[in-house]
Amino acid sequence: MNEVTGSLSRECERRLTNLYTEHHKWLLQAAYKVTKNKLESEDLCSELYEWLHKKKNPKLFWGDSYNIMYCSKYLKCRYLNKTKKLNRTTYVETIFDTNEEDIEYDTEKDLLIQIAFDNVMGELKRLESTKMWASSKIFQLYFFSDKTLDKVAADIKISKSTTYLAVKKIKEHLNQLLDSPFNDKQK
Repeated sequence: MNEVTGSLSRECERRLTNLYTEHHKWLLQAAYKVTKNKLESEDLCSELYEWLHKKKNPKLFWGDSYNIMYCSKYLKCRYLNKTKKLNRTTYVETIFDTNEEDIEYDTEKDLLIQIAFDNVMGELKRLESTKMWASSKIFQLYFFSDKTLDKVAADIKISKSTTYLAVKKIKEHLNQLLDSPFNDKQK
C-alpha cells in the first residue's frame, strides 16, 4: 500500500502502469507462446490487465509491479479454460429424415383437453358449496401450484396424511365423474 496516499486503488493503478510499461512485451510473448495467435495473445493480455485492475489484491504485488510469474500462469490458465469451454460445446447438425410422414397437430384432442380442464374447474367450484369444500380447496392448493404435499400441509398447518387423503379423495372423485381425454388410445 502506498504510504503517502494510503489508497490501495491508486497503488494498484501505479503498479498496473509499471507492469504495462516494463513487462507488456514479455507478457505478449508469453501469451503468444500459449495461444500461437497474435490477436488472441493481445486479448489475453488485456483480460489480465482488466482482471488485475478489478482484483486490487496486494498479495499479487512484487517489487514495484505485479508478480510476473503469477501473470504468466494466469495467461496460461485463462487460455486453457477458454479452449476447454469452447471444446465442450459440440454443435450437432439437425438431420431430417424424409422417409417419415409429418404428423399433423391434433386440434380435436387439444379441444378435448381444454374441455376436460374446464370440467375439472367447474366441478371443483361446485364442490366448494358442498361438504367436500375443504378437500377441494386443499386439492387446488396442491394441484395448481408448484408446492409439494409437505409444503401445502405446512402452509395450512394440517398433517401430511390429511393433505394426502384430501387430494386422493378429490382425484378419485374427479376420475369417477369426468372422462379423461388421455384415456383414449391413439389412432
